Amino acid sequence: MTIKTPILPSKQQFAKRPNQPHELDLEAICVFMATGFFMGRDTYWKDEVCLLPGHHHTIDDAGFLVNSEPWFQWHYRPRDLSFEATLAEYIQLLTTITTEQVGNQPVILPLSGGLDSRSQALILKGLDNPVHAFSYSFEGGYPEHRIAKHIADVCGFGFESFSIKPGYLWDCIDDLAQINGCYSEFTHPRQMAVLPQLKAMTGVFSLGHWGDVLFDRGAPEATTEADILPLLFKKMVKPKGLELAEQLWQHWDLAGSFKDYLVGRIETDLAAIAIDNVSAKVRAYKTSQWAHRWTTTNLRVFEAAHPITLPYYDNRMCHFICTVPEAYLADRRLQLAHLQQDSALSGITWQDHRPFNLRNYGYNKAPYNLPYRVWAKLQREVQAVLGSSYVQRNWELQFVGSENEQALKRRLFQADFHQFIPKHLVHDTYQHFLKTDSVHYAHPVSMLLTLSQWYTQNRGSL
Repeated sequence: MTIKTPILPSKQQFAKRPNQPHELDLEAICVFMATGFFMGRDTYWKDEVCLLPGHHHTIDDAGFLVNSEPWFQWHYRPRDLSFEATLAEYIQLLTTITTEQVGNQPVILPLSGGLDSRSQALILKGLDNPVHAFSYSFEGGYPEHRIAKHIADVCGFGFESFSIKPGYLWDCIDDLAQINGCYSEFTHPRQMAVLPQLKAMTGVFSLGHWGDVLFDRGAPEATTEADILPLLFKKMVKPKGLELAEQLWQHWDLAGSFKDYLVGRIETDLAAIAIDNVSAKVRAYKTSQWAHRWTTTNLRVFEAAHPITLPYYDNRMCHFICTVPEAYLADRRLQLAHLQQDSALSGITWQDHRPFNLRNYGYNKAPYNLPYRVWAKLQREVQAVLGSSYVQRNWELQFVGSENEQALKRRLFQADFHQFIPKHLVHDTYQHFLKTDSVHYAHPVSMLLTLSQWYTQNRGSL
């Protein structure tokens, strides 16, 4: 059997790896702890691989991977086209892909305050499909759903808003672990909090994942070839995740140093990308690693409710990106120019530049943004005085507060789990989260929670 994987797969596929023992891949698990995703073909096991994107894979009757050959290589061959011609081609391509993907079915559109889903809304606005949009905001956080509702109203879509409440994770963590296979930590897919409501909707999802990476700079403007490795390392690795990974590396008595191992992995994968342009090379690396092994993992949550479509994941979109001059992709130029053709949509607040919109976001700098910054800070302080903290991060809903702490500790401090991860390491990490630096230690705590859940489900195989 031959499996041809897309350039950006919407789901991960796995195969057996021949001539390998059924043992834990401890090096891969350390990378997972440091970054939040598995790299390349890695899985929890030495005898199992995740099929690489953009490859032809030969699988034998027993499910073993016999051979893999790439059918696509990321490249950068910009065409000599004007910005206006490129914009027209982008709009036509996004329209064609979206039209083909949704067919004549009703569309379910998750809306945010950014550009990707707003770009989809502009395309869907011109189609005949009924569209039901939705958005969610953290309880006690920024009301992102208000921007989304404004977009939906302008486009004539039905709309539903949800408030993501503290502690929702503990009612659905077992289901989430089954859905994503514990290949991603559990604090990010907030759609799990409203999965029953999503299942009650009708249609196919149109998801805007990865548009923000494809249609922006791959790297800061002044980045040189020598800067790529440290840049990627800094973006990939969570500082306290690195600390946890190094502790596990030493506990498992693995050869060499973890940091050297991870740097070597990044260097090897970078060397396989034959692109001279720094920005394009970094984007290609991110897409082949992050998109495939992190972003794609939690698409299965949406798929648990309804079929999914992803216009930015389409092979044609990836081929298109390889031919667009970096100057046209930088700073979201194509998406902004597309949206600025609609005065109503472009006049709605851009969340990343609030309170400014897509036409005046250039004023999001001092002194023009000072009144809003002062007002927002005052609002947070008043909220704190009234006894409710301002929620900005996913983990704050799941880990903060007495009930959350009790549920988290029940998962982290299971006696069986400490046969896998030593109790003192779990205890020290959790105490740092509680007393030292909750913002940065939230990542290793979340990764330990993921390992605990995975271990509970798989201990019979160990």
